[in-house]
Amino acid sequence: MRTRGTLRLATRGSDLARRQAALVQEALEDRRYEVELVTVETKGDQIRDELIHQLGKTGAFVRELDERVLEGEVDGAIHSMKDMPTDQPDELVTAAVPERGRPGDALVTPDGATLGELPDGATVGTSSLRRRAQLLSERPDLEVEPLRGNVDTRLEKLLAPGLQEEHQERSEADKERKANTGDDDFEPEYDRSVDEWFDALSEIEKGALGREVETEYDAIVLAEAGLERSGLDHYVDYRQLSPTTFVPAPGQGALAVTAVDGETAREIQSLIDHPRSRVETAVERTVLAELGGGCIAPIGVYAVLQGEYVHASVTVFDRDGEESVTASRDLPVDRHVEAARAFAADLADRGAAALIEAAREDDAEPEREERPEGK
Repeated sequence: MRTRGTLRLATRGSDLARRQAALVQEALEDRRYEVELVTVETKGDQIRDELIHQLGKTGAFVRELDERVLEGEVDGAIHSMKDMPTDQPDELVTAAVPERGRPGDALVTPDGATLGELPDGATVGTSSLRRRAQLLSERPDLEVEPLRGNVDTRLEKLLAPGLQEEHQERSEADKERKANTGDDDFEPEYDRSVDEWFDALSEIEKGALGREVETEYDAIVLAEAGLERSGLDHYVDYRQLSPTTFVPAPGQGALAVTAVDGETAREIQSLIDHPRSRVETAVERTVLAELGGGCIAPIGVYAVLQGEYVHASVTVFDRDGEESVTASRDLPVDRHVEAARAFAADLADRGAAALIEAAREDDAEPEREERPEGK
């Protein structure tokens, strides 16, 4: 048995990554283990102007953390599972899958509108090929624009135009109020001064006021788990997009701790692994691996353990959401990986492979105008 000491776990440095790593740290510390989080800046964090699907081809948010594990600098690494490539070095294993958060996506708007309530031609921001295709499949009239940055940055980009316009209106009203001081017949447009209004704003709203507006978004789509874990879900209006219809990315909402195959990995698994979450995400990632789409094609996979079966839903789109292959199947839990492979093979034969190959060819065209994550 390993001599108990401090477990050193690598994490990305973004606010969301640190918050997610803190959940793992807390779970281990609840079992009386000491945990040190080691922050690693990855290529995905350094290159701000590339799109997630391009970075994902090389596991830009994952590889460098796992390299630290393989080199023995840390005992393990904490990842958002949906960022993980389906291929791992032979020496590494997924030591633990803690209990999964909400797996679905969230539509965030300034006023809480649903997808159907967005105006014709509305601009929606997302950095995900899958979300883009699904949005256009339901609403072909939408303008889907790239959106990068941390969760707070993305929310600021959404809120900035409206808040800046309101700030301007309130500032002008304040000037008018001051100019009419002493006029008993003057009725101010606002009850509060612009300073009082500003002081009542949340930090995310104050950040939006100072942000330069490049694209005016009517809505953005984010992973609901990321929104909640960032602690920002109480400061914005959003609508849940049902994972059974707006099928999420494989592993979305789940975390994973990777470690070198051995005693430490088994120890971490015994402490914080959540069997249901492991089974469900194993099905999702197996389907993704067998289809081979990776970050190139819009693929949604969602699995739910239901008694002796795992109900799996899969949707594969072309990049514009005009064509799709969709299917659901109940997979026996006692051989869920094998059954997931067979399910993926059937989907490939039904046209999914052709859609993925077309996406791969599009991706290889150097002059293709780039489209938009992620996280």
